[in-house]
Amino acid sequence: MIKKTLYFENPAYLSLKDKQLVVKLPEVEKNPALPDSFKVESIKTIPIEDIGVIVLDNKQITITHGLMEALLATNCALITCNSNRMPFGLHLPLSGNTLQSERFTAQIEASLPLKKQLWQQTVQAKITNQACVLQQTRNIPVKNMHKWVTDVKSGDSDNLEGRAAAFYWSHLFPEMENFKRGREEAPPNHLLNYGYAILRAVIARSLVASGLLPTLGIHHHNRYNAYCLADDIMEPYRPFVDKWVVEIVDSGVDFRELSKEIKVKLLNIPVMDVLINGQRSPLMIAAGQTTASLAKCYLGESRKIAYPSFP
Repeated sequence: MIKKTLYFENPAYLSLKDKQLVVKLPEVEKNPALPDSFKVESIKTIPIEDIGVIVLDNKQITITHGLMEALLATNCALITCNSNRMPFGLHLPLSGNTLQSERFTAQIEASLPLKKQLWQQTVQAKITNQACVLQQTRNIPVKNMHKWVTDVKSGDSDNLEGRAAAFYWSHLFPEMENFKRGREEAPPNHLLNYGYAILRAVIARSLVASGLLPTLGIHHHNRYNAYCLADDIMEPYRPFVDKWVVEIVDSGVDFRELSKEIKVKLLNIPVMDVLINGQRSPLMIAAGQTTASLAKCYLGESRKIAYPSFP
């Protein structure tokens, strides 16, 4: 079943009743001029089991502890936004798999050669998807990128990921002179940041569901980063976000501000179609297949991660 992504931008009171998320609007509840029948009709409910991601983007949102417990019990990723209305915090369950202890141990004890092989596959998948984005959106030759895919060594010792990234970003937004990818750089970087934050939450959610530690990466290592493994595994998924941002920019809309309409498109990232294991699948479902395959690699049951490609 495809899980829903819910976005709350206005003041709201979120609670739990009969395994349903209950949404009440304070401006309606507190308005004495409105009839009780209207107030009852304004209340919305959504089954907890149908929710995969929730984004809270207003300081006047109240959420009950009971609802948070129920959401985490179904492995829902709960995202909170900061004053700039950008994703800032991520809540995930501490236990998401019955075999968690066994998988934690296998992950911690994974050999360096295995990690290097896994990172090689990750970089190859990322460059392949980047090449596809350039072909589909900019129609430029990418033979060099396909060559780099075959040249990636164990652990990407030659840093072909970096070489591919330099070529990729220099051609992705040709109408923007000297475009530079960076968290604090000029638009449309803020769109990319927002999309990546949603993607990161989806990947972290899937890692927890597969009984893995999102903190312990195969390549990324940062003592201050709680999601190193999520940042590793999301790399081949980033081009799917990039393609959507390119489509937004090319549509002619004013993308300098992160409007509600743009957010709606980016919040649909978890349900966008990808191709994995030879079949079309929503990205959120594919993420679960990727992390499940990674768990098998740690357990010695497989040597290959299942990554998505473009349909």
